[in-house]
Amino acid sequence: MPATVSFEVTLSHSPQTVTLSYARVGRGEPLLLLHGIGHHRQAWDPVVDILATERDVIAVDLPGFGASPALPDGLAHDLPTMSTVLGALCEELELDRPHVAGNSLGGLLALGLGREKLVRSVTALSPAGFWTPAERRYAFGVLIGMRRLAERLPLPLVERLASSALGRAALTSTIYARPGRRSPEAVVAETLALAGATGFAETLRAGTTVRFTDDVPGIPVTVAWGARDRLLIPRQGVRAKRTIPRARLIRLPGCGHVPMNDDPALVARVLLDGSR
Repeated sequence: MPATVSFEVTLSHSPQTVTLSYARVGRGEPLLLLHGIGHHRQAWDPVVDILATERDVIAVDLPGFGASPALPDGLAHDLPTMSTVLGALCEELELDRPHVAGNSLGGLLALGLGREKLVRSVTALSPAGFWTPAERRYAFGVLIGMRRLAERLPLPLVERLASSALGRAALTSTIYARPGRRSPEAVVAETLALAGATGFAETLRAGTTVRFTDDVPGIPVTVAWGARDRLLIPRQGVRAKRTIPRARLIRLPGCGHVPMNDDPALVARVLLDGSR
């Protein structure tokens, strides 16, 4: 069942209270799931039931996305702050160095947690941060376009488009290779989540200078990339492998930028293998 948790975070000033929404299910070693920019924790729904057979799964709405409010004034939506916030979340939920998996922005955050030795393993699906300047500008331009479209479409039109496979493709083919597999209800919900994401602009702004250039030694790292990723092109996975030489690099055939929907069985297997 979805829940919320509030906790204090202290950086270079007085403590600030952060509130996050999350859902938790299953049993076993803890596995924290982090979604991409503009999305929400329901992005993981296609794989959660499979994962929950072997893991204590915690899917989080990142600050300013889904049902989680943005960070308080004075806290930036950047990688160092998010590592601190997510580390504090793990303490609050009594997660002793969980496994972590993330997609896109969530993959970048997962690697940041791995670099800080706050987790047992990292599985990153098409993580941000391995782009060239031109690739970053392209991705940000696409994301801004998607956000503006979501903000401008009236709800009845979104519902009408989501009711057909062609309409779901029009709304989500940038992130899914197989948009027809996503349910109409899920497409409506994630379109509304993108339109209402209070942390979108601040998170995107913080990402303009981000490049992940550090190794993540001492813990298992898996990097998986959708072969049909149209947002962060697959050659960025090769750069990730060069940056983190001991990482496993896995190709996800037939999958787009958010592969959990495109091939749930394959992605669940990658996540479970990466967290062993």
